[in-house]
Amino acid sequence: MAVSKNFFSVAVFFCLFSFSFIAGNGVEVTHDGRAIKIDGKSRVLISGSIHYPRSTPEMWPELIKKAKEGGLDAIETYVFWNAHEPSPRVYDFAGNNNLIKFLKTIKESGLYGVLRIGPYVCAEWNYGGIPVWVHNLPGVEIRTANRVFMNEMQNFTTLIVDMVKKEKLFASQGGPIILTQIENEYGNVISHYGDAGKAYINWCANMAESLKVGVPWIMCQEADAPQPMINTCNGWYCDNFEPNNPNSPKMWTENWVGWFKNWGGKDPHRTAEDVAYAVARFFQTGGTFQNYYMYHGGTNFGRTAGGPYITTTYDYDAPLDEYGNIAQPKWGHLKELHTVLKSMEETLTNGNVSETDFGNSFKATIYATNGSSSCFLSNTNTTTDAFLTFRGRNYTVPAWSVSLLPDCQHEEYNTAKVNVQTSLMAKNKTEEPIALKWIWRSENIDDALHGKSNVSANRLFDQKHKANDASDYLWYMTKIHVKHDDPVWSENMTLRINASGHVIHAFLNGEHIGSHWATYGIKNDKYEPKIKLKQGKNVISLLSVTVGLQNYGPYYDTWDSGLVGPVELVSVKGDETIVKDLSSHKWLYKVGLHGWDQEFFSEDSHYASHDKWESERLPTNRMLTWYKTTFNSPRGTDPVVVDLQGMGKGYAWVNGQNIGRIWPSYNAEEDGCSDEPCDYRGKYTNSKCVTNCGKPTQRWYHVPRSYFKEGANSLVLLAELGGNPSLVNFQTVVVGTVCGNAYEDKTLELSCQGRSISAVKFASFGDPKGVCGAFNNGSCQSNKDVLSIVQNACVGKEACSIDVSEKTFGPTTCGNLPKRLAVEAVC
Repeated sequence: MAVSKNFFSVAVFFCLFSFSFIAGNGVEVTHDGRAIKIDGKSRVLISGSIHYPRSTPEMWPELIKKAKEGGLDAIETYVFWNAHEPSPRVYDFAGNNNLIKFLKTIKESGLYGVLRIGPYVCAEWNYGGIPVWVHNLPGVEIRTANRVFMNEMQNFTTLIVDMVKKEKLFASQGGPIILTQIENEYGNVISHYGDAGKAYINWCANMAESLKVGVPWIMCQEADAPQPMINTCNGWYCDNFEPNNPNSPKMWTENWVGWFKNWGGKDPHRTAEDVAYAVARFFQTGGTFQNYYMYHGGTNFGRTAGGPYITTTYDYDAPLDEYGNIAQPKWGHLKELHTVLKSMEETLTNGNVSETDFGNSFKATIYATNGSSSCFLSNTNTTTDAFLTFRGRNYTVPAWSVSLLPDCQHEEYNTAKVNVQTSLMAKNKTEEPIALKWIWRSENIDDALHGKSNVSANRLFDQKHKANDASDYLWYMTKIHVKHDDPVWSENMTLRINASGHVIHAFLNGEHIGSHWATYGIKNDKYEPKIKLKQGKNVISLLSVTVGLQNYGPYYDTWDSGLVGPVELVSVKGDETIVKDLSSHKWLYKVGLHGWDQEFFSEDSHYASHDKWESERLPTNRMLTWYKTTFNSPRGTDPVVVDLQGMGKGYAWVNGQNIGRIWPSYNAEEDGCSDEPCDYRGKYTNSKCVTNCGKPTQRWYHVPRSYFKEGANSLVLLAELGGNPSLVNFQTVVVGTVCGNAYEDKTLELSCQGRSISAVKFASFGDPKGVCGAFNNGSCQSNKDVLSIVQNACVGKEACSIDVSEKTFGPTTCGNLPKRLAVEAVC
């Protein structure tokens, strides 16, 4: 990571805003019990989370542009303390960490910003965003009424506020930021901290107010947030949430559009229908500010993933996928919802509210003001469709859906009726040779295997204490002298290691005796390999490897990492078991790996010069080995991934840029997936609608286009757990297939996002069955050649629009059945 003491660029941008503010002219952001007000106007606000370190500055403008095109008003981001202050008073705001540049990019787009300073963020981010050096300060207790922690937190929070003020980025100064957040989801843990927790949250509120940012402060998941903090909701559904003060608007800061992924976990998906249902229910029940978490999830580059065991991908099944592609149908289905909600802004924020209950979970909610009204018809039943007569008109509201009637007469949108395309992404190999040419070198572990280090103690240390988060890797080494009459010595011995549930590589007298790792969610773990001690001196070398530090939970900062102990010799002699505790032996410590310290992955390191690598007898499936190859930059502008099939756990660098932890050999669980299409009806959980059972948790790794250069590029792999690089290759991510399944009287738009539609494989107007990739004709259909009509309209074009009606496709034999057009096209 590049470290700089320069906080930010001093360049000033003057931009015209598309909403109501111009650089230099502040706007007033206030609120009442109904809505956030901007210059006195009550607003319906749709926001989406994009975390600047999980993408690159080159990606930010396009990501924010697509978010705006998707109907968003605001971009929400955390501020990542440990990324910006990796050591005390040494700051990094360069590259992906350039917060000010990110905020200015939001400003240039004409969107608002929501700045969640925290500075605890959770976010599946390493150690929840708090620097480990803070944990190591004498007398510190994190996230409670502790003066040491509060001093550091206030210092960083003040730093961020002062930076933002200097660049005039708060709305009160003419900038985009309309809301700020202090702390994060503390209400989930406050009960564990007692009076100290209550005192801490009150201090947070007072400290935040003292910074005078000129916009409201929020506290999410904090039921007793002190005034004037606005408490907000996080979750999959927030329609039942009520703020703790009648003057606070109902706000949803995290609508979880999917879920994160862990090593060994399946791919979680949340349907577009269910996300839209949750949003519509929230606005039906009085909400006026809603934020998608995430709108673009992105990538956990380097060592930023937390957990432990969170993957490098942070796709989150978001409307913009990990690489920045529009993820259909979620992006388009929500865009249509946003348009309709915006048309109802006046009545939702100012209207009188009434409700009609039809029974069986069917309800109508009416917002009326100034002679106009807007209505929601909701059906929260999970199995039964609703057939309603409302204000003299008949409506069909499918199970687990909401219909929006901006004029209380015409249904403009229903959450269960998806009328936008579904895009199936494909990965295409680049022009590189089928087999890249590799050179290699071994990681030098001689000192560790011989127990050589200048750092020692007669105890086992928490890895956070010794490594200080400078590395995933920490060697624990000790020496044992065994005499022929030592009572512990026998032919039947094991080494019992109590650890924190990450990864252990065990060596005895220079020989690897085994490796072990736990599964996601395991806090404490035990590993007990068989060993054979020799008479005299024996050296035990244990390489402890963290896989992201804990990021959530009460007192999460006190959870151990590394070899927590005890470490014991266990000897079995007949019926007798002898245990010798080695925990208070003299232990030697060595942080990091030799090759990492000497930057084998960097072209600027003389330790990484070409003549120091081997080209003959390429070893495979050997742990702690470095591999290197060169390749040409993939052509075009499509997102690029590197396929690391065949490799084990380790890291990857492209031109010296760390693209994250890799572990393609770690397969997802075998059970829990279904071949049936996901049923959106009923409450979502992260175990519903999962895929990828039994396959690699993560095989493809994002390489941002900005990481490439003209001419030769380098790829360096650290094979901690071995692997075979012969299958590694680069691929581009493109739209492969597009499908539509639109209802009558709608317009179906198909797009290959920059490529041409080459063929239409299926088209039917009537009641077609199946899903994208497996459509079939239903019981009724048009008598016309629907396939030819769609082919003529779309083939050879990058995008096409089709009127879904009998006017286009002719009459059907469907009678009163709802008619749809199903199309599958190839890009």
